[in-house]
Amino acid sequence: MRAYRVAYDGRPYNGFQRQPDVPTVEDELLDALDRLGVRERSAGPPEGYAAAGRTDAGVSAVAQTVAFEAPGWLSPAAFNSELPASVRAWASADVPEGFHATHDASERTYAYHLYAPDADEGRARDAFAALRGDHDFHNLTPDDEGTVRTLDGDLARDGDYLVFELRAGGFCRQLVRRVVGLVAEIARGESPPSKVDRVLGSDPLSGPGGVAPAPAYPLVLTDVTYPAVSFAPDPDARSSAREVFADLRAERQTAARIAGTVLDGLP
Repeated sequence: MRAYRVAYDGRPYNGFQRQPDVPTVEDELLDALDRLGVRERSAGPPEGYAAAGRTDAGVSAVAQTVAFEAPGWLSPAAFNSELPASVRAWASADVPEGFHATHDASERTYAYHLYAPDADEGRARDAFAALRGDHDFHNLTPDDEGTVRTLDGDLARDGDYLVFELRAGGFCRQLVRRVVGLVAEIARGESPPSKVDRVLGSDPLSGPGGVAPAPAYPLVLTDVTYPAVSFAPDPDARSSAREVFADLRAERQTAARIAGTVLDGLP
């Protein structure tokens, strides 16, 4: 079996997991394997296929990981030959038979870039500190089961942004985005710090007392850790990925300058 690290821009996609009638990252991966002759469309995913996680619509990734029974010639560069520029395999590793990209991950790491120029950094740090550790996060996910998690992470100010790094063995649905949403409410003075205790309490919260998820697009899956698995970057594939995302960064920086020019010119 072989595992692949995959980077992607999540903005054009309705999430990672394949769905009918909407574009997803998994669609792109499996369709590329069709065109490469690694699998037949009617036969389902390749043997042993699994992915590290199911990122939401708009969420990007540096190190999404997929693994399956792959032919020896399928390097990351070969994989990229049939993938769109927005999805780039860039490293791979041989893994033992029975390896499962979901279940064998020991830790997942996400980064969230919250635009919050007026947020109180001290209030944000205190709220985030209270959310770290072992908790039942039932009020921060739509899931009904598996809501007890151990959350770790860091928070840093970077100009107008608060940058969250969140780490856990696994995440409930929307947990990262609702943690960020709760910290943002408190840091902006929209909710008192005591809301953390109510959210972590046993009583269910809904409506105005609940926590809405922060937008998806500032969220990035930055790492997935597998004990004893060492990924080797493919120089050509990594170069291709860096070029694609450098161009994307320049394009979006230009778009921001244009919006700024229009904003500054409005009376």
